[in-house]
This record gives sequence, structure tokens and C-alpha cells, in this order.
Amino acid sequence: MSASSLAPSYAAVLRTRYACRTFGAALLGRLSYGMVSLSLLLAIKEATNSYAVAGTVMALFGLTSVFLSPTRAGLVDRYGPRRVLLPMAAAYALLLTGLAFATSWPGTSGILLGVLAVPAGACTPPLGPVMRTLWSGLVPERRLLQRAYSLDTVAEELLFVTGPLLVGMLARVAAPWAGLAVSAALVLTGSLALISSPAVRGWVGRQKAPAGPAPSEGLVDGVESAPLRRRLLQGGPGLRQAIAVSAAVGMCLGAFDLLVIAFADEQQEPEAVAWVLAALSGGSAIGGLVYGAVSWRASSRLRLAVVAAALGLTLAATGLSPHPYVLIAWAALGGLFVAPAITTAYLIADECASPATRTTAGAWVNTAFNAGSAGATAATGLAVGRLPLPVCFALAAAPVVLSAATALHRSRRPAPNTAALLELEAGRTPDAERQASVIG
Repeated sequence: MSASSLAPSYAAVLRTRYACRTFGAALLGRLSYGMVSLSLLLAIKEATNSYAVAGTVMALFGLTSVFLSPTRAGLVDRYGPRRVLLPMAAAYALLLTGLAFATSWPGTSGILLGVLAVPAGACTPPLGPVMRTLWSGLVPERRLLQRAYSLDTVAEELLFVTGPLLVGMLARVAAPWAGLAVSAALVLTGSLALISSPAVRGWVGRQKAPAGPAPSEGLVDGVESAPLRRRLLQGGPGLRQAIAVSAAVGMCLGAFDLLVIAFADEQQEPEAVAWVLAALSGGSAIGGLVYGAVSWRASSRLRLAVVAAALGLTLAATGLSPHPYVLIAWAALGGLFVAPAITTAYLIADECASPATRTTAGAWVNTAFNAGSAGATAATGLAVGRLPLPVCFALAAAPVVLSAATALHRSRRPAPNTAALLELEAGRTPDAERQASVIG
């Protein structure tokens, strides 16, 4: 059934041809990402009996995975998922299996674990960015695409809640390294199922650019040169806004997790941490589903500014909570804006990028979020204990509010059509591209 013939709803998204099969395969593979961090941490701690080694190896794994994400997505944009995801997933699964085997022996060298963790992080398949690009092809109608992205964001968040629970269950019946083996099997199975979906058949990757623009100004063998990459990130205010707000949201949430722990310690109620974080995730799921179901008249950039400001101001107010129950309520309220902010950032990236760079644009938004989260966690660790907790909460929320204020100011200006600029720089006008698509 064609997506364009359906009334906009979540059921219509899932009834779209190949949607359930493709989305289910991507979720199966992405469940691995919800399990791998905790599995790796527990397995390394068990094998080395050292938190320092576990933290260092985790940092190496996380940094290579996060900062090479746009590069991996660029390979998918260039060659297509069928030629890239299979070797990438196979290498990633093999390295996770190697880590599982290495951590099954007590006293394993931390150096060996680091040597395995770095290439494993570098080979992490970009299943999330690939799925969001596939949504653009499956449901090209913008109202349905908004619902598809909301559904994708909420499902991904639930995976990162379910994953650690599965790791905990595995740890009770098996050794910690079993979580790594299961993660390897999930990502390989999910990736194979994804690339076998008919929805992937039409994605062949970018072809070599025709002769025309000079190498310094256009494409070189189908790959963006440095000026074109700068145009992608600097020439589109919408994409810059999405990346900036995504990084700020990541900073806010990364700091919030640590601040909740500090608050619970101060109140001498450590069990409150799980309830606060569950309230945040539950609020995010509800907010994402409601947000995706509404047909908005405001522009994506204006919506992103509003939900980001609401998120920042709400989470800043949590620092004034006199009791954990109040903090739980504020966290649930703030969570209502998390998934909408992330969903809108991905929608803007899709709007601003050309078809040949959609996966890379989405990966930049994802990378910004993860990098912001990691950096803020480290900075917050230094601030806690030196500043009052309400001040720490306010400082953690400040980047989101500031990014929203800047985005709100810029959203009043007419934005250039970034996709058209990319096509022009590649030596094709939008009209010529449309004619070519009709002829082909």
C-alpha cells in the first residue's frame, strides 16, 4: 500500500509496504546498542577487577563509535547499505565476540581489551541513520514522515531502557561476557535482515560525479570534497540549528543523569534514581507519540526552538525540588519534550540534506547528541560538590535554552534551500535533477 494514499497516523506508517519488516530488522540490530555498553562494562570489570580499566576501555569504544559515525554514514551514502552494512556488521560482531572470549578469562590484559574495543567502536554499523533515511523513501509524505520519525525515536529510547534490563537478566543466569555475545548476534542478524529488505533495493549509493565542477568545488569520485562538506554543515542554517540543539540536548541529559544521582545521595534515597530516570523515559515516550500525531502548522525550526526551550527550563526547575517525589514529577514533565526535540532535529536534517547526503546529515545530529552527552557528564562530575545542586541543574539546562534562543532568532530569517545548493554545487540544477529522475 502506498504511503501517500494513507491518512497520517502511526497505523498508516506501519501499514506502508515493507515498513514493518524493515523497521523490525533495524530495531533488532539496534537492540544490540542498548545492551553493549553495560555488557562491556560488566565483562571488563569482571575480567580485570578494575574500574579504571573498564572505564578507559569503555571511553575508547565510545569515542571511536561516536566520532566516526559521520564517516561510516558517508560510506553508506556513497556505496549503499548492502555494500557497506554487511562487512561493517560482520567486523563489529566478530570483534564483540573477540571481546566476549577475552573477558571470559580472569586477568585478561587491559591493553588487549583496548586493542579490540577501538576497532569495534570504529565498525559500529549506523543502523539508526540508515533506517531514518529509509523512512524518507518509504513514507515521503511529510506528515507521515513526522510520525515515522517520532515512532523511530520513541522505539529507540525504549530499546535503551530494555537493553540494560536484558543484560541484568543475562548476568543472573550466565557470565557477564554473555551479554557481548548476544549483542554480536543481534547486530549481525538485524543487519542481515535489514539489507535483505526490498526497501533497500533501490538504494545503490552515489554514482561518480559527471565532469564539470572542479575537484575543489564539487564531487570527487562521488565523494564530497571538503568545501562541499562545509556547505552541508555551514551553508544550511536549519542543519546547523539541528546539530547545535541536538548537542545541547545531549549535554543537558548527560548532566541530568549524574545530577539525579547526586540529588538522591544528598536526600539519602538512592532508590529514587531509577524512578526519576524511568519518569524521564516514560515522559519522553508519551511526548514523542503525541508530538508525532499532531499536524503542526509551525515550521520545524520554530518547533525545535520551542521544545528545546521548554526542555531546558523544565529540567532547570528540577534542581529546586525539595523531595525526590517532586523531582520525579518534574522529570516526567521534562521528558515530554525530549523525543520531540530529537525527532524534529532529524526531520530538519532530512529537509536540509540532498538525497545523496541524508544518512550523513542524520549521523551528524546523532553524533552531536552523543558527544554533548559525554562531554557534559565529565564536566558535571567536576562541578558536583563544588557548586550547589540547584546551580548545577541550571548550568546543565543553560546550553539547551541558549541554543533554542539562537534558533528562534534565526528561524525568523528566510532559510536557503540547502538541498538545492548542494545540487547546484554538484553541477546540477534542481530542474535538471527532476528531469533526470523522470527520464531514468
